[in-house]
Amino acid sequence: MKIVMQRVKRAAVSIDEATVGAIDQGLLLLVGVGPDDQQEDLDYAVRKIVNMRIFSDDNGKMNLSVQDIKGKILSVSQFTLFAETKKGNRPAFSGAAEPEMAEKYYQAFNAALSQFVPVETGQFCADMQVSLVNDGPVTILLDTKSR
Repeated sequence: MKIVMQRVKRAAVSIDEATVGAIDQGLLLLVGVGPDDQQEDLDYAVRKIVNMRIFSDDNGKMNLSVQDIKGKILSVSQFTLFAETKKGNRPAFSGAAEPEMAEKYYQAFNAALSQFVPVETGQFCADMQVSLVNDGPVTILLDTKSR
C-alpha cells in the first residue's frame, strides 16, 4: 500500500458538487493498493497511521497522534499513487491492484482504522474533488513495502 498522509485543519471530498465526506482536524489519507499487498500491509499501515506522532503538543513538538487529539480521518482511494512515469509522458497504472482487490483492501483498511478513530471516506472509483486546509504543512508518504 502507498498512502499519502496530510495533517489537516479540515478536508472534504465531493462528487458532482455534493459532499460525501468531511472532517475537521485530523488526517487526509490518499490510499493506493498494490497487487502484492496482503493483510500484513494493511495491519502495518493502520498501526502506523493511528500512532504516528505528527500533531503538536503544548510545547509545539510533534508528539501527539490522531488518536491523542481526538481527530478524524478522511480516506480517499487513489490508484494514481502507483503511476509509472519512466517511459513517455503519459503515466501507466499497471502497478496498481485490480479494482476488485483494491476495493476490498480499501474497505477493510477503512474498517480497521474506524476501530481507533472516526473515518469518513470518498467513493471508490468515483471522480472526486478533494479540498483541504493542510496544517503545517505536514505531508508524509507511507509505503508498506518500505519498512
